[in-house]
Amino acid sequence: MEIEKFSYDNRIVKLFSFATILWGVVGMLVGLIVALQLADPVIGGVRIMDWGWSYTSFGRIRPLHTNAVIFAFVGNGIFAGVYYSLQRLCKARMFSNVLSNIHFWGWQLIIVAAAITLPLGFTTSKEYAELEWPIDIAITLMWVVFGWNMFGTIIKRRERHLYVAIWFYIATFVTVAVLHIVNSFELPVSLFKSYSMYAGVQDALVQWWYGHNAVAFFLTTPYLGLMYYFIPKVANRPVYSYRLSIIHFWALIFIYIWAGPHHLLYTALPDWAQSLGIVFSIMLIAPSWGGMLNGLLTLRGAWDKVRDEPVLKFLVVAVTCYGMSTFEGPMMSLKSVNAISHFTDWTIAHVHIGGLGWNGFLTFGMLYFLIPKMYGTKLYSKKLANAHFWIGTLGIIFYALPMYWAGLVQSAMWKQFTPEGTLVYGQFIETVTQIKPMYMLRAFGGFLYLTGAFVMVYNFAKTVARGSFAKEEQAEAPALEKVYKKHGNEHWHRWIERKPVQMLVLSLVLILIGGLVELVPTFLIKENIPTISAVKPYTPLELEGRDIYIREGCNTCHSQIIRPFRSETKRYGEYSKAGEFVYDHPFLWGSKRNGPDLHRVGGRYSDSWHFSHMLNPGEFITGSIMPSYPWLYEAYVDKEETKKKIAVMRKLGVPYEDGFEEKIAGLMDEQGEGISKNIYDQIETEIDLNTEIVALIAYLQRLGTDIKNIEPTALEGKSTTSLLTE
Repeated sequence: MEIEKFSYDNRIVKLFSFATILWGVVGMLVGLIVALQLADPVIGGVRIMDWGWSYTSFGRIRPLHTNAVIFAFVGNGIFAGVYYSLQRLCKARMFSNVLSNIHFWGWQLIIVAAAITLPLGFTTSKEYAELEWPIDIAITLMWVVFGWNMFGTIIKRRERHLYVAIWFYIATFVTVAVLHIVNSFELPVSLFKSYSMYAGVQDALVQWWYGHNAVAFFLTTPYLGLMYYFIPKVANRPVYSYRLSIIHFWALIFIYIWAGPHHLLYTALPDWAQSLGIVFSIMLIAPSWGGMLNGLLTLRGAWDKVRDEPVLKFLVVAVTCYGMSTFEGPMMSLKSVNAISHFTDWTIAHVHIGGLGWNGFLTFGMLYFLIPKMYGTKLYSKKLANAHFWIGTLGIIFYALPMYWAGLVQSAMWKQFTPEGTLVYGQFIETVTQIKPMYMLRAFGGFLYLTGAFVMVYNFAKTVARGSFAKEEQAEAPALEKVYKKHGNEHWHRWIERKPVQMLVLSLVLILIGGLVELVPTFLIKENIPTISAVKPYTPLELEGRDIYIREGCNTCHSQIIRPFRSETKRYGEYSKAGEFVYDHPFLWGSKRNGPDLHRVGGRYSDSWHFSHMLNPGEFITGSIMPSYPWLYEAYVDKEETKKKIAVMRKLGVPYEDGFEEKIAGLMDEQGEGISKNIYDQIETEIDLNTEIVALIAYLQRLGTDIKNIEPTALEGKSTTSLLTE
């Protein structure tokens, strides 16, 4: 058999590895700042929440943190691991150096664009999909480049059968492409502003179909591929069970895609969609734990090596955290548990067990393996690597445990009633004040985790300094036989593994089934989203105020969906109906309450209260962790831009009559003048009617007022199902 000589490209692996380290430190540092903002420390007489004015306010840098960690740190980690392992599993060099370079530099430019635009307030507000439409297009192009390079490598491989890691890479590529494209349908208003093509309930379903599966197919499936490669590689042992890996893969990608609606339990989403999300979420435990056990049992007989090898320590804890997260997630999708956990810091703890433990530790373990390997030397210090492991582990513990406790405290306080039937804690701030110590502990945990990362950076710098980088790693392997001959009683799945395009198509079919079953009826059957005749489109000034609300990231702290719980209807008002959101492009239901729900806030406070509260929240509510927004009092609304927004909204089906644009200026002046007059009459303060604060007040005063005169539903004695379907 002819032996062919070739080389592996380590240069692209090095680039992605160093980018992973760089953006990891940046993302963690921003996360620490965000944690300190919520803990509300005062340094030099100024709250950290108010440092830097608009560009570092919580609502703008919280999505910067999530995007930096997910797409910069984890994203670059995925590409480093895939480019390294794929070449060796296929026994072939990457298909194209040019495509590798385009992919690397294009992805870094996307990250830089996100780092610039998010603090500037250019955001769609959709969680994990905040980047505006030009960056969405760039992401699509870079993903195509990645897929092209990956499949080119697979097709020219010298190894007939595709190893399990490659199955997960293929499923990741095709599913992320579908998720990103479907969720990113939006109509541009300008270069940095667009509106989602979906509205209200439909937008919420599409977003969390995307959001949950971004976790599934960006933070999970590619990392499972890396787990299947690096654990056997480092332990020098075969994967525990080939058959279990088959069940793990196909069951996981089929079931995962259905689970998104569990983020929308007790909301205005149709009950049947919520139920589907719950059922498939519970089913996820089986394949998820099958994969976890397959990874851990691969180490059977090698536990002495785990004690000595820091790489394996990181990998073992990573897989353990994966198991914890994939058990807890389905449990949180049960309605009885979700009623306690949703909107609280319990969810934050859950997410960070996965992010810090599963993604972070597996990335660290992979890097500790790759960098000494590529530089042809031993790691500078195993002691420092072990120190990093223990510091990072303590960081996870100090982060997660206080957040679990905070979540339980929040839920218990929100739901507590007196014997007379009134809320024990009527003011939301009472909860915030109670959990501030937990927020400080969380920040300390984040500090420990970041400290561990700096220890790693030092260790790598010393390792690189004493090694010599092998840009080209020489290899040889037999050429792929032109005619395949079946070997004995070969497993039936081998036939699928020989055909990468077929595997891609099968993966695509499986993930489309769940997506189509959940999405299509919600869009085509009108009964799923009943309309309410009293609900009207936003006025031009209210629309501008809503866009300011989005720009400042207010929905990162305030939900706009009241669930049919006695505690919530007593606190906030009548529970939310599907028909109230038909003109909301995008929806703003939120996923975490650092502040009270605002869906019925309209008319609860005077214009002057909102005016003063936005300028200095601490003066009105002692202990408030809300940032101040002084820039809103100096910036002006662009009425020409408003005309463009109204035109785009009309294209999306919002019933503004033809020629409405000509009335915009007058309508905005009339409504703005009324608000500025109210402010002057109430607190004798003059404010220009064209300022952004006036527009924001107009929007806040509109919220929930469309159905204000509808008789409240009597909640006592009614089931959740009947409340959600009435």
